[in-house]
Order: sequence, then structure tokens, then C-alpha cells
Amino acid sequence: MKKTILLVLVLSFFACQKKETPKEVKAPQPKCKSGKKLEMYQMSEMAALMEQMYVDNQRVKEHIKTGDTIGSFPKHYLNIYTAKFTDPTDNDLFFKVKAKEYIAAQQLLYSDTKKRKEHFNAGVDACIACHEGKCGGPIARIKKLYIKD
Repeated sequence: MKKTILLVLVLSFFACQKKETPKEVKAPQPKCKSGKKLEMYQMSEMAALMEQMYVDNQRVKEHIKTGDTIGSFPKHYLNIYTAKFTDPTDNDLFFKVKAKEYIAAQQLLYSDTKKRKEHFNAGVDACIACHEGKCGGPIARIKKLYIKD
């Protein structure tokens, strides 16, 4: 009987204790060093076009290396003349000249089937020449497009 009473007392003791529910843990919100709220980066039309041209050129590079056909000149490349920049002042005379050189190299790539590798690499050269005079950032990435042999 003593064991039963002791058991009831022990069980009552544990049953009456306040149960803590686990607290909801919230992920910490990232903060800038300046204390400003972080915002999602919105790519400009020009940045999006350049990303698309990069992907297109990766595909073309592989087709040239394997001897496959590359199709026809992508008409969306001509948007290089009208796409909006992140910084509108970047659309200056220098850019317009380099854009024209790039388009000429790309059109030659699609029209002259005998020297595809050379024309492709000339297009890469045109990209690098422009980026050397403008933002510089993606030059190392662009150089990876070259067809070496």
C-alpha cells in the first residue's frame, strides 16, 4: 500500500508540473552593415540580354567544336541597341560602337561557315573589348568562351 501511495504521489508531482512548450524559433533577418533593408536584385534588360547571349554562345561553342550546325543569327541580339541599362549613362558612344562590332562579328559567324571558330572568337574579343572599357567584371567568365582548338 505504501508503494501505491508513493507511486500516486510521484505521478501527481510530475503531472502537476508546468510543461514548457518549445518556443518558435525565427530565422534571423539578414541586415546590411549600413542598417538598410536588403532588396532583391532586379536585372536590367541589358544585363538579362547579356546573360542570354552568354548562354547562347556556350551552346554555339559546343556545336562548333563538334561540327554541328549552329542555326541562324539570333534576332534577339539586335536588342543590344534598345535594351535598358542599369545605369543609363553607360549607353554612350563607346558602347554603341562596341555593340555594332559585336553584332557584325556575330552575323559573320552565322553567315560564313568556313571560318566559324575564328568568327566565334572574334565575337568573344568584341565582348571583352567592350567590358574592358566599361564594367570589367565578367571578363574572366567571357574568356572561358574562347574556342582554343
